[in-house]
Amino acid sequence: MVERVGEVGSAARAAGAALLVGLLVAALVAYANATASAQLAAQYPTSGGTYVYGRERLGPWWGFLAGWGFVIGKTASCAAMALTFAAYAAPDGWERPIAVLAVAFLAAVNYRGVTRTARLTRIIVTLVLLALATAVAASLVGGDPRWSSVSPWDRANGGWYGTLQSAGLMFFAFAGYARVATMGEEVRDPSRTIPRAIQMALAITVVVYTTIAITLLATLGPDGTAEATAPLAAAVEQSGWGWAGPIVRIGGAAASLGALLALIAGVGRTSLAMAREGDLPRWLAAVHPRHRVPHHAEVGLAVVVIVLVLTVDLRGAIGFSSFGVLLYYLIANLAAWTQTGEHRRFPRGLQALGALGCAVLAVTLPVTAVIVGVGVLTIGVALRLLRTRPRADATS
Repeated sequence: MVERVGEVGSAARAAGAALLVGLLVAALVAYANATASAQLAAQYPTSGGTYVYGRERLGPWWGFLAGWGFVIGKTASCAAMALTFAAYAAPDGWERPIAVLAVAFLAAVNYRGVTRTARLTRIIVTLVLLALATAVAASLVGGDPRWSSVSPWDRANGGWYGTLQSAGLMFFAFAGYARVATMGEEVRDPSRTIPRAIQMALAITVVVYTTIAITLLATLGPDGTAEATAPLAAAVEQSGWGWAGPIVRIGGAAASLGALLALIAGVGRTSLAMAREGDLPRWLAAVHPRHRVPHHAEVGLAVVVIVLVLTVDLRGAIGFSSFGVLLYYLIANLAAWTQTGEHRRFPRGLQALGALGCAVLAVTLPVTAVIVGVGVLTIGVALRLLRTRPRADATS
């Protein structure tokens, strides 16, 4: 979570203190999306998430668009998280080599299976929560908070467009439960466990991010939050608790590793599902006979992420990632809309809200993110058309 606090800064640049309104909008859309994902996961407890749901409920092309959006967006996020970890942990000039080592290490952990992944995740979450609690306490108790800065109506930069853009950027913070739904083949009783885990993860994220946003606005103000590259660290530096700085830095490094660990697991399993259907090279569909993980997909992902870490500036990766994930959830809501009978657990109106919200937030993201997102999706569609055309010709 600490590793994504930078998105609060991006949201503040778009909306000022109205980022709190954007946070509320993002949370409402995320809740609608979570109910769709939970409902679908209960009916289809298999690896692949919305890629599988879209294929089953809407057709192969819808599934492909969901899977492609997830894979490309989250691959960019993997590289961003690796570089973020290095920014916290590496000496100046060594960021990219340290980021490469982090990717290789966590890919190896995932290769050994979900049990070891879960153990490491629990350790990381403990460190992150300790760092967040320390940062909030240092900022509010050791600092001099200005509560008047928290009012979202005093500094609403960018009007309604800026507020919606901040919601789209903050949506990145709520995207983690997508990965939960991709692991249906590797947890016990997935039809019960996955829906519960999705809703619990969302509830915790809403509480944590609301606390962080209020803390930053009260201590740094809207302008200070927008300008800071590491807002929580900046807030702690203004307090009288100088000893808290290293704890926040350690927490930021740990959180980045945790996000990267979960991203590798989720992207690998969606790639597995797509490869099984021929939407990605079938070599990626291999499952390790002992560890029961998609080892080819995870090795291939690690290689791509390392190339990105070494060659690409990913400051705009979050907006691009949000675009891909919003497309993913748009299709999840459309798929859940078609469910009936015993498989319907939530009102259909929530799926309408989720689909509309995803579409609106996607088109109000920064223009560059939208253009790049549409371009990469177009490339994916063109490649799939080339792959499927020979099959169509052969059967005609």
